[in-house]
Amino acid sequence: MDIKRWLKRHEPYWQRLGALLKQAETQGMRHFTAAEVQEFSSLYRKVSADLSRARTHQVGAVVLEQLTSLTQRSYTQIYQGKRQQSWSDLWAFYRWGFPEVVRETLPYIAISTAIAILGGLIGWWYAWRDPSFLPMIVPSHILNLVQKKGELWMGSIVGIEPMASSGIMRNNISVSISAFAGGMLAGTWTTFILWNNGLSFGAISTLVAQHNLSYPFWAFVWPHGALELPAIFFSGGAGLLLGRAILFPGQYRRLDLLRLNGGKAIQLMFGVVPMLVIAGVIEGFFSPAPAVPAALKYLFGLSLLAGLILYLGLSRRPRSAQ
Repeated sequence: MDIKRWLKRHEPYWQRLGALLKQAETQGMRHFTAAEVQEFSSLYRKVSADLSRARTHQVGAVVLEQLTSLTQRSYTQIYQGKRQQSWSDLWAFYRWGFPEVVRETLPYIAISTAIAILGGLIGWWYAWRDPSFLPMIVPSHILNLVQKKGELWMGSIVGIEPMASSGIMRNNISVSISAFAGGMLAGTWTTFILWNNGLSFGAISTLVAQHNLSYPFWAFVWPHGALELPAIFFSGGAGLLLGRAILFPGQYRRLDLLRLNGGKAIQLMFGVVPMLVIAGVIEGFFSPAPAVPAALKYLFGLSLLAGLILYLGLSRRPRSAQ
């Protein structure tokens, strides 16, 4: 290989890549035109090939250093751009995408909510009418504490807040994922989880009401429940989306509708997990805090729920962003 001739032919490409790199490093690749992005990509591949050839033919340390620097800097810009795009996409999803997918899947979320509420009403009804029903639904340690001591069980969280919070998060996320994945069993497991959780909640609500503990109980539930309960309903809606694709594909092939509904269901779950993490922090640190007045807890929960509704209902992507 004639090294001098090779250098003379290829150096203009290296200089052009260097100029584009200087622009990218000062302004960012987001300011590139489409033609410049394409040129940058082409030059990066060309210079990478030149570096490989230069190493093979030992063209000299100065040239090798120059080509190595160009390829490393180009690599950094390309993959830094991908990370920036990734964070931008993530922000766009939580700003616009999640509220949109919630509105699109609202009928399934409504059915999920109705199943849980119906289970809660049945649990409440039977717990009032039949005292033998409570031991079948409510854990024995909660039952004994409320009936024998007239106390709620949330005090056990005080003093171990970090551990309790992480445990609550894991449990809630596990329940939500089970409700979502249960859709693959034609929605039957999803329905059972929603119904069973509603039944337990209704029975426990009756238990605390029977012992005049409703006010402190709901003061505990409201702050984190404003996010936790909607998150579980959203998870149930995601599971029902999958169940619908399996049971009632309509004009679609089952696999095609499963892919379509599965994409929406996964987007729902991407929104559910942060909700449950925030709810877990609130339930571990704020909800059981004895120093916080019950009235403030009610106000906090109502404000959080109102904020969630505004976020999901009033957020609209501008036409330019679409």
